Amino acid sequence: MTLALLCSGQGRQDRGMFDLFAGQPAAAPILAEAGALLGQEVGALLRDASEAELYANRTSQILCVARALVAAACLAPPRPYLVAGYSVGEMAAWGVAGVWTPEQTLRLTAARAEAMDAASGAEDGLGFVRGLARERVDALVARFECAVAIINPALLFVIGGARAQVARCCAAALDEGAVAARPIAVNIASHTPRLSGAVPPFRAALDASAPRRPYPGVTLIGAADASIVSGMRGVPGLAAQIATTIDWAATLEALVERGVRQVLELGPGSAIADMARGAYPALDARSVDEFRTLDGVAAWIGRQAC
Repeated sequence: MTLALLCSGQGRQDRGMFDLFAGQPAAAPILAEAGALLGQEVGALLRDASEAELYANRTSQILCVARALVAAACLAPPRPYLVAGYSVGEMAAWGVAGVWTPEQTLRLTAARAEAMDAASGAEDGLGFVRGLARERVDALVARFECAVAIINPALLFVIGGARAQVARCCAAALDEGAVAARPIAVNIASHTPRLSGAVPPFRAALDASAPRRPYPGVTLIGAADASIVSGMRGVPGLAAQIATTIDWAATLEALVERGVRQVLELGPGSAIADMARGAYPALDARSVDEFRTLDGVAAWIGRQAC
């Protein structure tokens, strides 16, 4: 088993994020469901929305999950493969794996975002710190009443808290020698205790969703603890990750340990493909957004599989 599909988190959405899939029949029902949840046709939203609207939490989560679902549906990569998702991308991963239908996946993503918005402070947000050891980042976030949200390879940490405190924490990290640190365009403190109130309602929605086992030949890796997910047994971890730290570095390590040699990020963006390349140079890691055509992506998958 050598191929892993990685589903991106929010923050890299852009107005052309579905251009590659224009006219693809497999994309139409997914985009229709996303449009129904967003209250307008996806293409119109991407054309007309303000930057603030495009990056609003609920809109962002639905768009990013829809992008991964559309990419997987249009590419229909041959099995076997593994699939994992980064932050909200884990919702997409469960859909790509067949645990839910695409329509269920998008509705549950909307429920997740709504629970998070209800629990979040109006001024919450995320930032990142690169180049400091974990214990130094832990000390910084404690000092500024923030928390580590995501552990990435190569000493890259996503942090969350009140937006002003995140900015101060990033500035202090630079003063302490961080290679880079700044707030990012996510207006919610995902994966921190600030969102603990979102866990029970989201867990209730997941419990009612009747998740199935993944498709034959598809292995779903949960980012909560880098373990294999099989239907209902993965629900507690998926619910809890809203308010707890994600160890994405451990997830990538688990994929490599299970024999992954080829990684395709479904997008939007190429952040986690870049991350995988940096952490494991032997991996052949690409993002769908690095290709100009779907035929090019399919040819790369097929060539690598030979």
